[in-house]
This record gives sequence, structure tokens and C-alpha cells, in this order.
Amino acid sequence: MMKEYGSDDVYLRVKVNGGGCSGLSYGMGFDEEKTDKDMELQQHGVRILIDEESAPILRDVKIDYKQSMMGGGFTIDNPNAIASCGCGSSFRTATVEGTPEEC
Repeated sequence: MMKEYGSDDVYLRVKVNGGGCSGLSYGMGFDEEKTDKDMELQQHGVRILIDEESAPILRDVKIDYKQSMMGGGFTIDNPNAIASCGCGSSFRTATVEGTPEEC
């Protein structure tokens, strides 16, 4: 995916956004710049950035890529999530409700 982006010298940014039925949703994408409010991690040679607001919500999160007969995609297992919407694309935690929207 990084090569398709045009560079393998980028960061994978993982973040939490407000929105979705339950109030919070995940965001992932490539970023070329790190700010002083970012925490940098590295897994399997991939440099990962998480902003300071998302970090507590993403603590102990497990992200995996799964391939099946129906295609592939990322799965996110967040032990901090206490509720999620029916489609599974949004969530909330005990301390952060986010900004729920109508589905």
C-alpha cells in the first residue's frame, strides 16, 4: 500500500475521529509529516503515528489485516470500547462518548 501511495518512506497515521452512530470512529491513512503532538511507534517495519488525543483511546488496540474469499480489510480490536454500533464502524469508550450522528 505504501508503494501504491508513491513512497515507502511515510508514516501510517492511526487516529480517532468524532462521528458515527456510537460517537467515535477510526481513521487510518498515510502521512509524510510528524508533529510534536504525535507519538511514534514501529511495528513490522512500519512507522506509526498517533496523535496525543487519540492515544488514550487507542491504548492496547490490536490492528490486523485479514484476507478472505470476500476480500481483505483491516480489523480493529479495541479493549477500551464499551459499545459499538450495529454495523461495527463506530464505538465509544467509558470516558469518551464522541459526537454521535444519526445512521
